[in-house]
Amino acid sequence: MLYSNATLYTPAGPLFGGFRVENGRFAEILPGLASGGTDLQGADVLPGLVDIHTHGAVGADFSDGDTEELSRMAAYLAANGVTSFAPTTMTLPYKKLSEAMMTAAAFRKYRPAICARVVGINMEGPFFSEKKKGAQNPAYLKNPDFDAFKKLYDGCGGLIRLVDVAPELPGAAEFAARAAKLCTVSAAHTDANYEEASSFFDAGAAHMTHLFNAMPGIHHREPGVIGAASERDHVTAELICDGLHVHPSAVRMAFRLFPDRVCLISDALRCAGMPDGTYELGGQDVFLKGGVARLGDGTIAGSAANLFSCMKNAVSYGIPKETAIRAASWLPARVIGADAEVGSIEAGKYADFLVTTPDLMLKEVYIGGVRTSRAVL
Repeated sequence: MLYSNATLYTPAGPLFGGFRVENGRFAEILPGLASGGTDLQGADVLPGLVDIHTHGAVGADFSDGDTEELSRMAAYLAANGVTSFAPTTMTLPYKKLSEAMMTAAAFRKYRPAICARVVGINMEGPFFSEKKKGAQNPAYLKNPDFDAFKKLYDGCGGLIRLVDVAPELPGAAEFAARAAKLCTVSAAHTDANYEEASSFFDAGAAHMTHLFNAMPGIHHREPGVIGAASERDHVTAELICDGLHVHPSAVRMAFRLFPDRVCLISDALRCAGMPDGTYELGGQDVFLKGGVARLGDGTIAGSAANLFSCMKNAVSYGIPKETAIRAASWLPARVIGADAEVGSIEAGKYADFLVTTPDLMLKEVYIGGVRTSRAVL
């Protein structure tokens, strides 16, 4: 199938032209005017977005370990421009984590065409600080345990592509050194100081979970985990750009502190795409009101947004459009080692792409060259 006459957001930058799709993959990128095939009439074509930190949507939560719920979540993501994702766990008992992870591994084998691809699992918890637990359930917090992690990793066929750890916990640096040989290790839910964080990153950690949230802020005498991460070029950082978790000025700051190293994420909960009400998260009640999800004590619990809306928010805050698109597609794919297959418009990769207007109104979603239903669920 030939698609022509669109502005393509490629790794080399915006390019006016077209492309061919064969057997579900991009076969050729064609610069310039073309005739024949599907005329996109000057639309923008973006790579399908990749959300590497999302817990749930439309009433479904990955940690429930339910195949039907995971399918519903994946269909919602696809309808909203997210063609690949890493379903994300919560701090829960190992048995519950194992059940959810095996569900994801099974889902990959029969993914319905209208659903986003599972390209990894984000293991968020239980290796976190009590002081910065955020919305994580304190009953299940543990110190880093490589053997327990490895058992979960093997149990899902190596599908864990991110594991989140507080750098100040006993054995965190040693855990990072070992786990980094299997997946990306991220600093998260942490009260670490600069020295503790530096040791963690130097041991092999290479990522920051939801930058600014559930960690100390930057102080000129105590730069902390953010300071340690920003000065190490190998460290990437997630950012929840839902308009609630991070102020627009701090969004702009993040892109300056981490040039070409910011991954936009949703950190969405099961309340995403749902009306105001009471929902569950890791055994705790979450109250959604006016688009904000909080625990009973007022703690912001996660987001009710999706990655496409977060990307649009970033652009509205002054982040260049091309930069925001890259931060929501290619870079997160690279962070979890999925960039050989998804995350950009390049020959040989899956033909996962979005057709939008120049002002980022989503018109069509294609996964493997197949158009999905484009009704926001």
